[in-house]
Amino acid sequence: MSDNKKSKLSISQIALRGTIIAVIVTVPSIISFIITWKILDNLLYAAILGAIIHFIAMGFSLKISKKILAKK
Repeated sequence: MSDNKKSKLSISQIALRGTIIAVIVTVPSIISFIITWKILDNLLYAAILGAIIHFIAMGFSLKISKKILAKK
């Protein structure tokens, strides 16, 4: 019974690690959006590039979450 309790993550650990993953996914897309918008001065191109970067980061988030959320 004690092994089950040790292998589970607490709610605060899940929330903290989920927040870290959310920051890893969203920050690159927001930064690329803002930089592209300032350089090219075109909102449409900036939104498209930001969306592309966001989906690429979401693809990596599965690998990141497996490493972060796995309890050792």
